[in-house]
Amino acid sequence: MLATLEILLPVFGLIFAGFACRRSGVLGPNSASELNRFVVWLALPALLFDTMAHATWRQLYQPAFVATFSIACVSVFALILATRLLSGQHLADASVDAIAASYPNTGYIGFPLGMIAFGQASLTPTTIATILVACVLFALAIVLIEVGLQTERTPHKLGLKVLGSLARNPLIVSPIAGVLFASLHVAMPASAETFLKLLAGAASPCALVSLGLFLAEKRASGADAGAGAGGVSLLLTGVKLLVQPALTWWLAARVFGLSAMLVEMAVVLAALPTGTGPFMLAEFYRREAHITSRTILLSTVGSVVTLSLLLLVMGHRT
Repeated sequence: MLATLEILLPVFGLIFAGFACRRSGVLGPNSASELNRFVVWLALPALLFDTMAHATWRQLYQPAFVATFSIACVSVFALILATRLLSGQHLADASVDAIAASYPNTGYIGFPLGMIAFGQASLTPTTIATILVACVLFALAIVLIEVGLQTERTPHKLGLKVLGSLARNPLIVSPIAGVLFASLHVAMPASAETFLKLLAGAASPCALVSLGLFLAEKRASGADAGAGAGGVSLLLTGVKLLVQPALTWWLAARVFGLSAMLVEMAVVLAALPTGTGPFMLAEFYRREAHITSRTILLSTVGSVVTLSLLLLVMGHRT
């Protein structure tokens, strides 16, 4: 449990740093949005491009693992999306809630936790999971949000507007550009590599500080931050920490028959708390982000217990 706690403490530290800076007046009222824009337009695209540009098909070709993780993520996404739509939520807001319940923090927590529990063998599955989460699941949410935000009623015009928005979205363009670059089979210049690494390294810490800045903003008691939002956040947290790993285990062990080691890795990756990606989306599209931010915090706190118990059951004495 101490090892898991050591990994999660920096997450809280960065959130608290942003919270303290906003409450003390060091950073102003627009700081959360502006810092989030930096992440969405520069840091995260650099991370996605760099990840895809260095991925090899031989390394990533694990169809059973890909199917297990993809189906689990998309199933949870679809479940929450349908639930929120039936409760009267706008498609854009329902999509943000759906990704908050299905978006494991593979990049920031998955890699170090995987190394502690499984060693070098965890790198390839974690890389695959990160690509699926950051590119495929992210893209699905962006498409639905864009559809929800369009006002054209004519189907072909709606399609053109969505395609146009996607073509201008850095979170969609960057991984595609990375794949195209990888297909060229040319070495990236050292200066470009350094540039990408510096920007990519800023994505997670800046997103967490931005989250802290957002949480520090005072809200009216009658806003969506009330008891209803708290109940939704608890629901999303429960689905993220319990339902998603349980579904992943069933798919990995019973449906696709993965090896014992891959089953454990898939379940641990699915059991990770919600990453900052959904918060970035909510801020980027100017949707209410309180449910998302609370889900990130609750799932991160709860995962200290759930991940520690899960690893203990698996026999990894963290």
